[in-house]
Parts: sequence; C-alpha cells; structure tokens
Amino acid sequence: MEHHEHQDCSKSPQTPSSTSTGACCKCGGPTSFAPPPQWSEVSPPPIYRPIRAPALNLPPNTHSQQAIILAPVPHSQKVPLVSPPYKFQTPTKIIQSPDDIRHLHDSDSGKNFLGFVVALSESIRGHKISDPCHVSRTINSIVSILETLIRWIDEIPPLQQPSRYGNLSYRTWHERLIETSESLMLEFLPADLQSATVEIVPYFADSFGNSSRIDYGTGHETNFAAWLYCLARLGLIKEEDYQAAVARVFVKYLELMRKLQLVYCLEPAGSHGVWGLDDYHFLPFIFGSSQLIDHKYMKPKSIHNQDILDNFSNEYLYIACIAFVKKVKKGMFAEHSPLLDDISGVANWNKVNSGLLKMYKVEVLEKVPIMQHFLFGWLIKWE
Repeated sequence: MEHHEHQDCSKSPQTPSSTSTGACCKCGGPTSFAPPPQWSEVSPPPIYRPIRAPALNLPPNTHSQQAIILAPVPHSQKVPLVSPPYKFQTPTKIIQSPDDIRHLHDSDSGKNFLGFVVALSESIRGHKISDPCHVSRTINSIVSILETLIRWIDEIPPLQQPSRYGNLSYRTWHERLIETSESLMLEFLPADLQSATVEIVPYFADSFGNSSRIDYGTGHETNFAAWLYCLARLGLIKEEDYQAAVARVFVKYLELMRKLQLVYCLEPAGSHGVWGLDDYHFLPFIFGSSQLIDHKYMKPKSIHNQDILDNFSNEYLYIACIAFVKKVKKGMFAEHSPLLDDISGVANWNKVNSGLLKMYKVEVLEKVPIMQHFLFGWLIKWE
C-alpha cells in the first residue's frame, strides 16, 4: 500500500491550523489538525432518552466488554435440597463492594444460583410457550398468585397527576402486596415448611419494584429468580417443573410486570439507557434465545421482520421482548436499541444465548449497584 503525507485541500495556507476542519485530498481522511468528529445530520443522536438518564447512559465500557468476551459460559447446576432441621431466617443485604461481589461468585451459593438460571434456560430450549409440559400443583398456585396481582392493577386505577412517570397508585398496589405476601405463600407451602415464610417473603416482596422510588429493574427481576431458586431448594419446584417455571410462571410474571410498567409508569431502576438490552428486563432475552436455538426459519436477524414479530411474539419470549421494545420506543430501532440491533447480526441463537448468559453474570450479577439489594439468609447463604 502506498504511503503519503496527509495534505489538507480544504483550506488556504492563510487559514489558522487550529480551526482546520480539512480532509486529505489523497485518502479523504481527516488532517492532523481536524477537531474530533461531531454528530452529523446523517446520523443524529438517538431520539430516545431513558426516563432516568444519569451518568450510566454511556456506551458500554471496554473493560465490561472484555470481561464478557473472556468469561466462560456458565453451566447449569443441580439445586441442592435442604432438609430438617430447618434454620429459616430473615434474609439481609450484605454486598457493599467489588470484593463482596468476587466473594459471592467464588462461593457455592453464587455459582449454584447462576447454575439454576442456566438450567431454566436449558429447560425451555427448542420449546414454544404453548408446548405441553409438566405442571405441578405448586406451579399452578404460583400462576394463580400472579394472576391475582394482575387483577389488583385493575382494582387500583392510576391517579390523575401532573407527573407522567411514577404514578402514586403503584404504592397502594405495592402496600397490598406487602400486606398479603405471607398469606399468598401459605397457599402452596406444605405444613412442615410454613415457617419458611420468614425467609422467602422478602424475596417475593422485592420482585415487583420499589414503592418509594416507584421503579423496577433487573435487580428486582433477579430477586424473582432468587425466590424461585429458594422454592427449588425447598423441593417445591423440581427439575421436571423447570420448563413450566419458564413457560407458565415467568411468562405470567412478565405479563404482570409489563402491565405494572405501562399502567403505573414505573421508572427504570439504574437504566443503561440506549446501551442496555432493555430498560427493565434481562432474563426473558436469555430464556427467549434458548427457545429459538436450532429453529428452522427464525434467525437472530429475523427480529427486523414485522410479520414475525406480529405472528410469533405469543410463542417466543425473545420475539415478545423485541415487539414490546418497538411498541414503547419511537424512532429507529438501531438508535434506541443499538445493543439489540448488534445482537441481531450474530450468526445463530446458540451464540446469542451463551453470550447473554455471560453478559447477565457480568452486567447484572457482578454490579454492586444492583447486587447491593440482593438478600442472603439460610437458603441462599453468605458463606
């Protein structure tokens, strides 16, 4: 390749070099005096702005990207069952620093919880939401509880208020949740495990958002997964229930959270803005990508096909998530959701799924601002 010195053709010799915006007439590249490039009219800044846009609304940092690339793909693990004598206790928040995060991920508890999430992902692989699966009495009870919570939203309409976001009626809904959580747990807990309410109620109560901030994010979603994990530790959710735990329970949970977000205008908790997967959720992308592994027709790039979004969002979580994002965010998809747009260029769903599992560990389970709210008791030990 021929080398040459950059020659600026756009300015006369009298133009001060400090204000040069010239381009080299041989290669078209900027001259050494050109200032940093600005947004052009061709590619303006993203139209979408997250509701809450703190300093987090920045492109993903190189360190995080490298951590995701270098991280091993998490593997599924069997959940160890607890046995008497039971030592249930009120779970507490412990994580305060990156050292605590490292301690968690080096511990058996941390590895096993992530292994449970992977096992849930594997259980739904290649299955549509409507596919028949084993549905236990516990699963039916949990679905019924979530349907009750959905019904409450209709009973507690949003207030007419000047502020568009954070409708105060959500606090009334959340107060009812707190008041009835224990009795809801007793609907499916057998007599010998009813004392577990002291430990599992806090996970459940913190799965649907924060009533003082009127917000919701991946930390609350992770608490819901932790609540399911606690039920697995108690032997109430068995491995044969995992497919139903995703296709029945988690799908119903997602329906509830979408309704809460839309009716009460919950703010995203700690949103990464346009640089996150979604303002609120992560797990449905993991489960949804697993559903589509080895699908004959749908590829990652199929999310750009509106017919596919219209016809398959009721059967595939990933497709449903993309359809919802397109519904609530205006403008070009590549601008309001650049990360999802990038993922659509990945070759196959297997790579999407393994990449999202690694990303969940790095971007959710290893982030102090999220995990400082995570709870530890007897079922999920701080070792």
